[in-house]
Formats: sequence, C-alpha cells, structure tokens
Amino acid sequence: MQHRGEDVVPIPGTRRQKYLEENLAALSVELTPEDLAAIEAAAPREEIAGARYDATSLTFVNH
Repeated sequence: MQHRGEDVVPIPGTRRQKYLEENLAALSVELTPEDLAAIEAAAPREEIAGARYDATSLTFVNH
C-alpha cells in the first residue's frame, strides 16, 4: 500500500549492517487505516508543509 504515492521513497542512510537490516525489515510493516489516521492526526500535512531550509541555512546547502 502506497499511502502517500509511488513517488515518495525514504532514503535511509546507515553505516552499520545491523541498521541496514533494520531498515530493510521496515519493508514488511503494513499500517492499518487506523495507524494512518493516528499519524495524520499527530502530524497533519497542512502543518508540516513549507520550506525545508530557512534563508540562512540554505546558504550552506550544496557548497
């Protein structure tokens, strides 16, 4: 189930095999409609939207 769409893909970084295995295990997690509703209630989309970096922080990106 792709709740947010096929184009939303997390890119986890890790330095240890143990954490890579944990990340891969997340592929088998299935959220119920109740789980998704609880997540949406805790972090509504309209309150999360916005710029990723403020103007000052943006000066440090891609340098």
